[in-house]
Amino acid sequence: TSSGVFLLQMGWGDLGAFGEPSKETPNLDQMAAEGMLFLDFYTANPLCSPSRAALLTGRLPVRNGFYTTNGHARNAYTPQDIVGGIPDSELLLPELLKKAGYVNKIIGKWHLGHRPQFHPLKHGFDEWFGSPNCHFGPYDNRERPNIPVYRDWEMIGRYYEDFKIDLKTGEANLTQLYLQEALDFISKQQASQQPFFLYWAIDATHAPVYASKQFLGTSQRGLYGDAVREIDDSVGKILNHLQQLGISENTFVFFTSDNGAALISAPKQGGSNGPFLCGKQTTFEGGMREPAIAWWPGHIPAGGVSHQLGNVMDLFSTSLSLAGLQPPSDRQIDGIDLLPVILQGKLIDRPIFYYRGNELMAVRAGLYKAHYWTWSNSWEEHGKGIDFCPGQSVSGVTTHTQEEHTYLPLLFHLGRDPGEKFPLSFASEEYQRAVERLSGLVQQHKATLVPGQPQLNVCDQAVMNWSPPGCEKLGKCLKAPESDPKKCSWPH
Repeated sequence: TSSGVFLLQMGWGDLGAFGEPSKETPNLDQMAAEGMLFLDFYTANPLCSPSRAALLTGRLPVRNGFYTTNGHARNAYTPQDIVGGIPDSELLLPELLKKAGYVNKIIGKWHLGHRPQFHPLKHGFDEWFGSPNCHFGPYDNRERPNIPVYRDWEMIGRYYEDFKIDLKTGEANLTQLYLQEALDFISKQQASQQPFFLYWAIDATHAPVYASKQFLGTSQRGLYGDAVREIDDSVGKILNHLQQLGISENTFVFFTSDNGAALISAPKQGGSNGPFLCGKQTTFEGGMREPAIAWWPGHIPAGGVSHQLGNVMDLFSTSLSLAGLQPPSDRQIDGIDLLPVILQGKLIDRPIFYYRGNELMAVRAGLYKAHYWTWSNSWEEHGKGIDFCPGQSVSGVTTHTQEEHTYLPLLFHLGRDPGEKFPLSFASEEYQRAVERLSGLVQQHKATLVPGQPQLNVCDQAVMNWSPPGCEKLGKCLKAPESDPKKCSWPH
């Protein structure tokens, strides 16, 4: 069975199937109607790079090294001056799928380190069309270089130079390129009867948001909605392509997101987290609960809805299971195999751990969620207009200083109170019962936790994308400055 993972940057409330009022995602809604909707699906981190590392390794970022110890509970990712990346000691899903004869392709954003040793083709992928970092820019190529776009081993150009993004109008043709890459890859594998793994990690909905000309101005939601509509259209075309080729019944497809919608960019460049609190960068529900849909015609009963607590790390274990492979036994794997849930409607009891950097901020089991630490962002950052919870301040919950609740966790019942607005009374029997169970899970988790070597501590301007492989042929090599390694600054 081939598998496709569509990893976007959207919020729980961005899809019609999840109640978005303008109902502009007909293809994703159809995918949900034909497959299974997960209402309680989470990412492993409220930020892009660590979530992607978790998805591809099946392991929490604190284990696979995608975190920082430069400050307590700080979000860190892989900007282009980061020195670290995915360690060679980590086993990635495509490396393991290769053993079962799979051909693996990544389309879009890699985000697991951009230096040569971190290249996706050194970590199990056979093909790549996309970029190592976000499409921020344009840069002047003196202070910092524009981000390269790769085909396989070598760069074929740079954003804003060869791959245009018009920041004034929001026009860019990238989603169309990413769609065509996916269709061509699927056709090629089908023709050679080859099982494949397609990781479609496109980032049109990440600020600066873009859409191609035919989608600009078509959404009630502005530019962000235009980008969502184009992604929705692309997903429809990919699923239709699988059906036309007659391989949809042999292809498991999963759609989800790497973090909650970035409310800091909303409403023009950010999406919706539905009824949930705050957004990207936080460990409140809006930062980590994601839209998720599983689709596999002929296997997944249509119109299914699951309350299974799921996590992006489960896609690692589930994809291995589909390929008839066991997860590696020499390391702790946090993902679980969701096939019994998807095919038989089972519910597996398991906790969700909400990490921010090196700190376990909260845990969920069943319908209860306990916060051991709360923090939105600092007063200093908030004073600069950076707000992760616009219009959603909850006294004592969305705190601007890091508040520890280890001895009396803040407890919420997410069934009655999905928006985390009404903490349960410390004196209640319900509180004591639930906290006893959750704290037991935390103790068990911490007792066996061996953190990985942190990869996101050191930044150096000399390691930016000055002269990526292939730059000579294009005359696009730039002179790197002197190496000057420093501790990265992570304000959130």
